[in-house]
Amino acid sequence: MSIPSAVKSTPIAGRQQLVDYLAAGEKPREAWRIGTEHEKFGFRTDDLKPPPFEGERGIRALLEGIAARHGWDIAREGETPVALSRNGASITLEPAGQLELSGAPLETIHQTCCEVNCHLEEVRSVAEGLGLGFLGMGFQPKWRRDEMPWMPKGRYRIMREYMPEVGSLGLDMMTRTCTVQVNLDFSSEADMVKKFRTSLALQPIATALFADSPFTDGRPNGYLSYRSHVWEDTDPDRTGMLDFVFADGFGYERYVDYILGVPMYFSYQDGRYVDLAGQDFKRFLAGELPALPGVKATMKDWADHLTTAFPEVRLKQYLEMRGADGGPWNRLCALPALWVGLLYDDDALDAAWDLVKDFSMAERHTLRNGVPKQALKLPFRRGSVRDLARETLKIAAQGLARRARLNRNGADERIYLEPLLEIVEAGQTPAERKLELFHGAWGGSVDPVFREFAY
Repeated sequence: MSIPSAVKSTPIAGRQQLVDYLAAGEKPREAWRIGTEHEKFGFRTDDLKPPPFEGERGIRALLEGIAARHGWDIAREGETPVALSRNGASITLEPAGQLELSGAPLETIHQTCCEVNCHLEEVRSVAEGLGLGFLGMGFQPKWRRDEMPWMPKGRYRIMREYMPEVGSLGLDMMTRTCTVQVNLDFSSEADMVKKFRTSLALQPIATALFADSPFTDGRPNGYLSYRSHVWEDTDPDRTGMLDFVFADGFGYERYVDYILGVPMYFSYQDGRYVDLAGQDFKRFLAGELPALPGVKATMKDWADHLTTAFPEVRLKQYLEMRGADGGPWNRLCALPALWVGLLYDDDALDAAWDLVKDFSMAERHTLRNGVPKQALKLPFRRGSVRDLARETLKIAAQGLARRARLNRNGADERIYLEPLLEIVEAGQTPAERKLELFHGAWGGSVDPVFREFAY
Protein backbone atom coordinates (compact mmCIF):
# COMPACT_ATOMS: atom_id res chain seq x y z
CA MET A 1 0.00 0.00 0.00
CA SER A 2 1.59 3.26 -1.11
CA ILE A 3 0.77 6.48 0.67
CA PRO A 4 -0.24 9.45 -1.53
CA SER A 5 2.58 11.96 -1.49
CA ALA A 6 0.24 14.66 -0.20
CA VAL A 7 -0.40 12.59 2.91
CA LYS A 8 3.21 11.66 3.67
CA SER A 9 4.21 14.99 5.18
CA THR A 10 0.90 15.65 6.95
CA PRO A 11 1.59 16.41 10.61
CA ILE A 12 -0.34 14.38 13.17
CA ALA A 13 -2.58 16.72 15.14
CA GLY A 14 -4.31 14.14 17.26
CA ARG A 15 -5.23 10.53 17.90
CA GLN A 16 -8.37 10.72 15.75
CA GLN A 17 -6.20 11.17 12.67
CA LEU A 18 -4.60 7.79 13.37
CA VAL A 19 -8.01 6.18 13.76
CA ASP A 20 -9.23 7.80 10.55
CA TYR A 21 -6.20 6.47 8.70
CA LEU A 22 -7.21 2.87 9.48
CA ALA A 23 -10.86 3.60 8.67
CA ALA A 24 -9.81 4.96 5.29
CA GLY A 25 -9.13 1.35 4.28
CA GLU A 26 -12.86 0.60 4.15
CA LYS A 27 -14.01 -0.41 0.67
CA PRO A 28 -17.30 -1.55 -0.83
CA ARG A 29 -17.41 -5.26 -1.63
CA GLU A 30 -16.95 -4.70 -5.36
CA ALA A 31 -13.61 -3.01 -4.63
CA TRP A 32 -12.24 -5.80 -2.42
CA ARG A 33 -8.97 -7.16 -3.70
CA ILE A 34 -6.44 -9.89 -2.90
CA GLY A 35 -2.80 -9.00 -2.25
CA THR A 36 -0.48 -11.96 -1.85
CA GLU A 37 3.09 -11.76 -0.56
CA HIS A 38 5.68 -14.52 -0.35
CA GLU A 39 9.35 -14.82 0.54
CA LYS A 40 11.90 -17.40 -0.63
CA PHE A 41 15.48 -18.37 0.11
CA GLY A 42 18.12 -17.87 -2.55
CA PHE A 43 21.01 -20.33 -2.81
CA ARG A 44 24.00 -20.88 -5.07
CA THR A 45 23.40 -24.07 -6.98
CA ASP A 46 27.01 -25.28 -6.67
CA ASP A 47 27.55 -24.97 -2.90
CA LEU A 48 24.00 -24.18 -1.66
CA LYS A 49 25.22 -21.05 0.17
CA PRO A 50 22.98 -17.98 0.36
CA PRO A 51 24.18 -15.33 -2.10
CA PRO A 52 25.60 -12.07 -0.68
CA PHE A 53 24.38 -8.72 -1.96
CA GLU A 54 27.43 -7.78 -4.03
CA GLY A 55 29.39 -9.87 -6.52
CA GLU A 56 28.84 -11.40 -9.95
CA ARG A 57 26.37 -13.90 -8.49
CA GLY A 58 24.91 -11.63 -5.84
CA ILE A 59 21.43 -10.34 -5.08
CA ARG A 60 22.25 -6.96 -6.61
CA ALA A 61 23.08 -8.62 -9.93
CA LEU A 62 19.83 -10.57 -9.72
CA LEU A 63 17.72 -7.46 -9.08
CA GLU A 64 19.40 -5.51 -11.88
CA GLY A 65 19.03 -8.48 -14.23
CA ILE A 66 15.30 -8.86 -13.51
CA ALA A 67 14.77 -5.12 -13.98
CA ALA A 68 16.61 -5.04 -17.29
CA ARG A 69 15.05 -8.18 -18.75
CA HIS A 70 11.47 -7.84 -17.53
CA GLY A 71 10.77 -4.13 -17.30
CA TRP A 72 10.77 -3.48 -13.56
CA ASP A 73 11.66 -0.08 -12.13
CA ILE A 74 14.50 0.00 -9.59
CA ALA A 75 14.06 1.65 -6.19
CA ARG A 76 17.26 2.70 -4.46
CA GLU A 77 18.45 3.57 -1.00
CA GLY A 78 21.12 6.10 -1.79
CA GLU A 79 22.86 4.52 -4.79
CA THR A 80 21.99 0.97 -3.75
CA PRO A 81 19.20 -0.92 -5.54
CA VAL A 82 16.96 -2.43 -2.84
CA ALA A 83 13.62 -3.10 -4.56
CA LEU A 84 11.79 -3.32 -7.89
CA SER A 85 8.29 -2.17 -8.83
CA ARG A 86 5.92 -2.75 -11.74
CA ASN A 87 2.16 -2.36 -12.21
CA GLY A 88 1.27 -2.30 -8.52
CA ALA A 89 3.60 -5.14 -7.53
CA SER A 90 7.04 -4.97 -5.93
CA ILE A 91 10.04 -7.21 -5.36
CA THR A 92 11.83 -6.45 -2.11
CA LEU A 93 14.64 -7.85 -0.01
CA GLU A 94 14.33 -9.36 3.44
CA PRO A 95 17.36 -8.92 5.73
CA ALA A 96 19.42 -11.90 4.49
CA GLY A 97 18.42 -11.50 0.87
CA GLN A 98 15.24 -13.56 0.96
CA LEU A 99 13.42 -12.37 -2.15
CA GLU A 100 9.85 -11.18 -1.56
CA LEU A 101 7.12 -10.62 -4.11
CA SER A 102 4.44 -8.23 -2.87
CA GLY A 103 1.77 -8.83 -5.44
CA ALA A 104 -0.58 -6.32 -6.99
CA PRO A 105 -4.15 -6.05 -5.63
CA LEU A 106 -6.04 -8.60 -7.75
CA GLU A 107 -9.67 -9.72 -8.06
CA THR A 108 -9.35 -13.52 -8.16
CA ILE A 109 -7.11 -16.35 -7.01
CA HIS A 110 -6.71 -17.30 -10.67
CA GLN A 111 -4.99 -13.96 -11.24
CA THR A 112 -2.93 -14.42 -8.08
CA CYS A 113 -1.66 -17.80 -9.23
CA CYS A 114 -0.80 -16.42 -12.68
CA GLU A 115 1.10 -13.59 -10.99
CA VAL A 116 3.06 -16.03 -8.81
CA ASN A 117 3.95 -18.28 -11.73
CA CYS A 118 4.99 -15.36 -13.91
CA HIS A 119 7.17 -13.99 -11.11
CA LEU A 120 8.88 -17.33 -10.43
CA GLU A 121 9.56 -17.75 -14.16
CA GLU A 122 11.05 -14.25 -14.42
CA VAL A 123 13.27 -14.84 -11.39
CA ARG A 124 14.37 -18.22 -12.75
CA SER A 125 15.20 -16.74 -16.17
CA VAL A 126 17.82 -14.50 -14.57
CA ALA A 127 18.85 -16.65 -11.59
CA GLU A 128 19.84 -19.65 -13.71
CA GLY A 129 22.44 -17.60 -15.56
CA LEU A 130 23.91 -16.55 -12.21
CA GLY A 131 23.98 -20.11 -10.87
CA LEU A 132 21.27 -19.31 -8.32
CA GLY A 133 18.16 -21.18 -7.25
CA PHE A 134 15.26 -20.42 -4.89
CA LEU A 135 13.57 -22.52 -2.24
CA GLY A 136 10.23 -22.10 -0.51
CA MET A 137 10.25 -23.22 3.14
CA GLY A 138 9.50 -21.59 6.47
CA PHE A 139 13.03 -21.70 7.89
CA GLN A 140 16.51 -21.91 6.38
CA PRO A 141 17.22 -25.66 6.63
CA LYS A 142 21.02 -25.69 6.41
CA TRP A 143 22.94 -22.53 7.20
CA ARG A 144 23.63 -21.08 10.64
CA ARG A 145 22.61 -17.57 11.63
CA ASP A 146 26.24 -16.38 11.44
CA GLU A 147 26.52 -17.75 7.90
CA MET A 148 23.65 -15.63 6.58
CA PRO A 149 24.47 -12.43 4.65
CA TRP A 150 22.95 -9.04 5.47
CA MET A 151 21.41 -6.71 2.91
CA PRO A 152 22.48 -3.03 2.96
CA LYS A 153 19.17 -1.51 4.09
CA GLY A 154 19.13 1.10 6.82
CA ARG A 155 16.11 -0.19 8.72
CA TYR A 156 17.66 -3.66 8.94
CA ARG A 157 20.83 -2.29 10.53
CA ILE A 158 18.71 -0.68 13.26
CA MET A 159 16.62 -3.81 13.82
CA ARG A 160 19.73 -6.01 13.85
CA GLU A 161 21.18 -4.07 16.77
CA TYR A 162 17.89 -3.89 18.71
CA MET A 163 16.58 -7.46 18.32
CA PRO A 164 19.00 -9.17 20.75
CA GLU A 165 17.87 -6.76 23.49
CA VAL A 166 14.25 -7.99 23.43
CA GLY A 167 14.38 -11.68 22.41
CA SER A 168 16.74 -14.50 21.54
CA LEU A 169 15.37 -15.42 18.09
CA GLY A 170 14.77 -12.03 16.47
CA LEU A 171 17.87 -12.27 14.28
CA ASP A 172 16.69 -15.71 13.14
CA MET A 173 13.32 -14.20 12.27
CA MET A 174 15.07 -11.61 10.15
CA THR A 175 17.59 -13.78 8.36
CA ARG A 176 16.27 -17.35 8.35
CA THR A 177 12.47 -17.28 7.96
CA CYS A 178 10.15 -17.07 4.97
CA THR A 179 6.37 -16.76 4.88
CA VAL A 180 3.43 -16.48 2.52
CA GLN A 181 0.66 -14.09 3.51
CA VAL A 182 -2.44 -12.53 2.01
CA ASN A 183 -3.82 -9.04 2.53
CA LEU A 184 -7.60 -8.64 2.45
CA ASP A 185 -10.10 -5.78 2.59
CA PHE A 186 -13.05 -4.91 4.81
CA SER A 187 -16.15 -2.79 4.24
CA SER A 188 -16.69 -1.25 7.67
CA GLU A 189 -15.38 -1.26 11.22
CA ALA A 190 -17.80 -4.05 12.15
CA ASP A 191 -16.68 -6.09 9.14
CA MET A 192 -13.03 -5.54 10.07
CA VAL A 193 -13.67 -6.66 13.65
CA LYS A 194 -15.45 -9.85 12.59
CA LYS A 195 -12.76 -10.73 10.06
CA PHE A 196 -9.96 -9.89 12.50
CA ARG A 197 -11.41 -12.06 15.27
CA THR A 198 -12.23 -14.98 12.99
CA SER A 199 -8.88 -15.01 11.21
CA LEU A 200 -6.88 -14.52 14.41
CA ALA A 201 -8.60 -17.48 16.07
CA LEU A 202 -8.04 -19.61 12.95
CA GLN A 203 -4.44 -18.49 12.29
CA PRO A 204 -3.01 -21.57 14.10
CA ILE A 205 -4.94 -23.75 11.64
CA ALA A 206 -3.09 -22.10 8.77
CA THR A 207 0.18 -22.52 10.66
CA ALA A 208 -0.52 -26.25 11.01
CA LEU A 209 -1.55 -26.77 7.38
CA PHE A 210 1.47 -24.89 6.02
CA ALA A 211 4.02 -26.22 8.56
CA ASP A 212 7.26 -26.58 6.58
CA SER A 213 10.25 -25.70 8.76
CA PRO A 214 11.50 -28.85 10.53
CA PHE A 215 15.27 -28.28 10.11
CA THR A 216 17.80 -25.95 11.72
CA ASP A 217 21.54 -26.02 10.97
CA GLY A 218 21.05 -29.15 8.85
CA ARG A 219 19.29 -31.22 11.51
CA PRO A 220 15.70 -31.79 12.70
CA ASN A 221 14.82 -29.10 15.25
CA GLY A 222 11.92 -30.80 17.02
CA TYR A 223 9.33 -28.52 15.41
CA LEU A 224 7.14 -28.77 12.33
CA SER A 225 6.85 -24.97 12.01
CA TYR A 226 10.01 -23.64 13.58
CA ARG A 227 9.29 -20.34 11.84
CA SER A 228 6.16 -20.01 13.96
CA HIS A 229 8.12 -20.83 17.11
CA VAL A 230 10.69 -18.16 16.27
CA TRP A 231 8.01 -15.49 16.62
CA GLU A 232 7.40 -16.62 20.21
CA ASP A 233 10.85 -15.32 21.20
CA THR A 234 11.37 -12.37 18.88
CA ASP A 235 9.89 -9.37 20.69
CA PRO A 236 6.89 -9.69 23.04
CA ASP A 237 6.06 -5.99 22.59
CA ARG A 238 5.05 -6.51 18.96
CA THR A 239 4.03 -10.15 18.43
CA GLY A 240 1.37 -12.61 19.50
CA MET A 241 -2.36 -13.34 19.54
CA LEU A 242 -3.67 -9.90 20.65
CA ASP A 243 -6.25 -10.97 23.23
CA PHE A 244 -7.78 -7.49 23.24
CA VAL A 245 -9.14 -8.11 19.72
CA PHE A 246 -11.75 -10.44 21.27
CA ALA A 247 -12.77 -7.99 24.01
CA ASP A 248 -16.00 -6.01 23.86
CA GLY A 249 -15.60 -2.67 22.17
CA PHE A 250 -12.67 -3.63 19.97
CA GLY A 251 -12.26 -1.48 16.87
CA TYR A 252 -9.93 0.98 15.17
CA GLU A 253 -9.39 3.00 18.35
CA ARG A 254 -8.26 0.04 20.39
CA TYR A 255 -5.83 -1.04 17.67
CA VAL A 256 -4.41 2.49 17.51
CA ASP A 257 -3.82 2.34 21.27
CA TYR A 258 -1.99 -0.97 20.80
CA ILE A 259 0.26 0.42 18.08
CA LEU A 260 0.98 3.56 20.10
CA GLY A 261 2.30 1.24 22.81
CA VAL A 262 4.67 -0.60 20.46
CA PRO A 263 8.24 0.69 20.81
CA MET A 264 9.66 2.36 17.73
CA TYR A 265 12.43 1.18 15.41
CA PHE A 266 13.18 4.23 13.25
CA SER A 267 12.03 7.30 11.38
CA TYR A 268 12.96 7.95 7.77
CA GLN A 269 14.20 11.54 7.62
CA ASP A 270 15.82 13.26 4.65
CA GLY A 271 16.76 10.03 2.91
CA ARG A 272 18.18 8.25 5.96
CA TYR A 273 16.91 6.00 8.73
CA VAL A 274 17.22 7.56 12.19
CA ASP A 275 17.66 4.98 14.94
CA LEU A 276 14.80 5.32 17.43
CA ALA A 277 14.79 1.72 18.63
CA GLY A 278 12.84 1.22 21.82
CA GLN A 279 11.52 4.79 21.97
CA ASP A 280 7.93 5.90 22.52
CA PHE A 281 5.86 6.93 19.49
CA LYS A 282 3.70 9.09 21.76
CA ARG A 283 6.78 11.19 22.57
CA PHE A 284 7.43 11.45 18.82
CA LEU A 285 3.90 12.87 18.43
CA ALA A 286 4.87 15.57 20.92
CA GLY A 287 8.25 16.27 19.30
CA GLU A 288 10.10 15.07 22.39
CA LEU A 289 12.52 12.48 21.02
CA PRO A 290 16.17 13.23 21.92
CA ALA A 291 17.40 11.99 18.53
CA LEU A 292 14.94 14.28 16.68
CA PRO A 293 14.52 17.33 18.92
CA GLY A 294 11.46 19.33 17.97
CA VAL A 295 10.57 17.00 15.09
CA LYS A 296 6.99 15.73 15.26
CA ALA A 297 5.68 12.56 13.65
CA THR A 298 3.89 12.73 10.29
CA MET A 299 1.37 10.34 8.77
CA LYS A 300 4.26 8.72 6.89
CA ASP A 301 5.85 7.94 10.26
CA TRP A 302 2.57 6.42 11.42
CA ALA A 303 2.29 4.27 8.29
CA ASP A 304 5.88 3.08 8.82
CA HIS A 305 5.26 2.42 12.52
CA LEU A 306 2.25 0.23 11.67
CA THR A 307 4.62 -2.08 9.77
CA THR A 308 6.82 -2.67 12.82
CA ALA A 309 4.24 -4.67 14.79
CA PHE A 310 4.21 -8.38 13.95
CA PRO A 311 1.08 -10.02 15.42
CA GLU A 312 -0.44 -13.15 13.87
CA VAL A 313 -2.95 -10.91 12.07
CA ARG A 314 -2.02 -7.29 11.40
CA LEU A 315 -4.26 -4.32 10.65
CA LYS A 316 -3.11 -1.55 8.35
CA GLN A 317 -5.63 -0.26 5.81
CA TYR A 318 -6.34 -3.95 5.21
CA LEU A 319 -5.89 -7.15 7.21
CA GLU A 320 -2.78 -9.31 6.83
CA MET A 321 -2.86 -13.07 7.46
CA ARG A 322 0.63 -13.84 8.84
CA GLY A 323 0.56 -17.42 10.19
CA ALA A 324 1.89 -19.56 7.33
CA ASP A 325 5.32 -20.92 6.42
CA GLY A 326 6.59 -20.28 2.91
CA GLY A 327 6.35 -23.17 0.49
CA PRO A 328 6.14 -24.34 -3.14
CA TRP A 329 4.18 -22.48 -5.79
CA ASN A 330 0.92 -24.36 -5.29
CA ARG A 331 0.76 -23.43 -1.61
CA LEU A 332 1.48 -19.81 -2.55
CA CYS A 333 -1.88 -19.99 -4.36
CA ALA A 334 -3.55 -22.07 -1.64
CA LEU A 335 -3.00 -19.55 1.17
CA PRO A 336 -5.02 -16.73 -0.44
CA ALA A 337 -7.64 -19.26 -1.53
CA LEU A 338 -8.07 -20.40 2.07
CA TRP A 339 -8.60 -16.91 3.49
CA VAL A 340 -10.63 -15.51 0.60
CA GLY A 341 -12.94 -18.50 0.89
CA LEU A 342 -13.37 -17.87 4.61
CA LEU A 343 -13.56 -14.07 4.71
CA TYR A 344 -14.95 -12.79 1.39
CA ASP A 345 -18.25 -14.68 1.48
CA ASP A 346 -20.80 -13.70 4.17
CA ASP A 347 -22.12 -17.20 4.81
CA ALA A 348 -18.58 -18.59 5.06
CA LEU A 349 -17.52 -15.82 7.43
CA ASP A 350 -20.56 -16.56 9.61
CA ALA A 351 -19.73 -20.28 9.61
CA ALA A 352 -16.06 -19.67 10.36
CA TRP A 353 -16.94 -17.34 13.24
CA ASP A 354 -19.39 -19.94 14.58
CA LEU A 355 -16.52 -22.43 14.56
CA VAL A 356 -14.30 -20.30 16.81
CA LYS A 357 -16.49 -17.83 18.69
CA ASP A 358 -16.65 -19.93 21.86
CA PHE A 359 -12.90 -20.57 22.03
CA SER A 360 -11.60 -19.35 25.36
CA MET A 361 -8.47 -17.22 25.60
CA ALA A 362 -6.67 -20.24 27.04
CA GLU A 363 -7.75 -22.39 24.10
CA ARG A 364 -6.60 -19.82 21.57
CA HIS A 365 -3.20 -19.74 23.24
CA THR A 366 -3.08 -23.54 23.45
CA LEU A 367 -3.55 -23.66 19.69
CA ARG A 368 -0.99 -20.91 19.00
CA ASN A 369 1.61 -22.43 21.30
CA GLY A 370 1.02 -26.06 20.34
CA VAL A 371 0.91 -26.09 16.55
CA PRO A 372 4.58 -25.19 15.96
CA LYS A 373 5.53 -28.62 17.36
CA GLN A 374 2.49 -30.79 16.73
CA ALA A 375 0.64 -29.08 13.86
CA LEU A 376 -2.38 -31.16 12.79
CA LYS A 377 -1.80 -33.72 15.53
CA LEU A 378 -2.27 -31.24 18.38
CA PRO A 379 -5.18 -32.45 20.54
CA PHE A 380 -8.04 -29.96 20.81
CA ARG A 381 -11.23 -30.51 22.76
CA ARG A 382 -12.59 -33.92 21.74
CA GLY A 383 -10.50 -34.14 18.59
CA SER A 384 -7.43 -32.53 17.04
CA VAL A 385 -6.32 -29.59 14.96
CA ARG A 386 -6.68 -31.87 11.95
CA ASP A 387 -10.43 -32.00 12.63
CA LEU A 388 -10.55 -28.21 12.88
CA ALA A 389 -8.55 -27.91 9.66
CA ARG A 390 -10.91 -30.25 7.83
CA GLU A 391 -13.93 -28.19 8.89
CA THR A 392 -12.16 -24.92 8.07
CA LEU A 393 -11.34 -26.13 4.55
CA LYS A 394 -14.92 -27.25 4.04
CA ILE A 395 -16.16 -23.74 4.91
CA ALA A 396 -13.52 -22.12 2.68
CA ALA A 397 -14.45 -24.36 -0.26
CA GLN A 398 -18.11 -23.44 0.12
CA GLY A 399 -17.18 -19.76 0.20
CA LEU A 400 -15.12 -20.06 -2.97
CA ALA A 401 -17.89 -22.01 -4.69
CA ARG A 402 -20.36 -19.21 -3.94
CA ARG A 403 -17.88 -16.62 -5.24
CA ALA A 404 -18.02 -18.54 -8.52
CA ARG A 405 -14.97 -16.92 -10.09
CA LEU A 406 -14.15 -19.18 -13.03
CA ASN A 407 -10.93 -19.62 -15.01
CA ARG A 408 -10.83 -20.12 -18.77
CA ASN A 409 -11.50 -23.82 -18.27
CA GLY A 410 -14.62 -23.17 -16.22
CA ALA A 411 -13.09 -24.16 -12.87
CA ASP A 412 -13.71 -22.02 -9.80
CA GLU A 413 -11.18 -21.05 -7.14
CA ARG A 414 -11.66 -24.24 -5.11
CA ILE A 415 -8.99 -25.89 -7.28
CA TYR A 416 -6.32 -23.99 -5.30
CA LEU A 417 -7.34 -25.68 -2.04
CA GLU A 418 -6.31 -29.11 -3.36
CA PRO A 419 -2.81 -29.13 -1.77
CA LEU A 420 -4.36 -28.36 1.63
CA LEU A 421 -7.08 -30.99 1.26
CA GLU A 422 -4.39 -33.56 0.45
CA ILE A 423 -2.43 -32.55 3.58
CA VAL A 424 -5.51 -32.94 5.79
CA GLU A 425 -6.55 -36.26 4.27
CA ALA A 426 -3.04 -37.69 4.58
CA GLY A 427 -2.67 -36.27 8.07
CA GLN A 428 0.90 -35.36 7.13
CA THR A 429 2.24 -31.82 6.96
CA PRO A 430 4.93 -30.77 4.45
CA ALA A 431 7.39 -30.74 7.36
CA GLU A 432 6.61 -34.35 8.26
CA ARG A 433 7.07 -35.38 4.64
CA LYS A 434 10.53 -33.80 4.59
CA LEU A 435 11.45 -35.45 7.90
CA GLU A 436 10.45 -38.79 6.41
CA LEU A 437 12.77 -38.16 3.47
CA PHE A 438 15.57 -36.94 5.76
CA HIS A 439 15.46 -40.15 7.80
CA GLY A 440 15.02 -42.27 4.67
CA ALA A 441 15.97 -41.50 1.09
CA TRP A 442 18.09 -38.44 1.95
CA GLY A 443 20.31 -40.40 4.32
CA GLY A 444 20.34 -37.82 7.10
CA SER A 445 21.18 -34.83 4.88
CA VAL A 446 19.12 -31.72 4.16
CA ASP A 447 21.06 -30.95 0.98
CA PRO A 448 18.57 -32.76 -1.31
CA VAL A 449 15.84 -30.30 -0.28
CA PHE A 450 17.55 -27.64 -2.40
CA ARG A 451 17.27 -29.88 -5.44
CA GLU A 452 13.95 -31.61 -4.93
CA PHE A 453 11.93 -28.65 -3.63
CA ALA A 454 13.44 -25.67 -5.44
CA TYR A 455 11.14 -23.56 -7.61
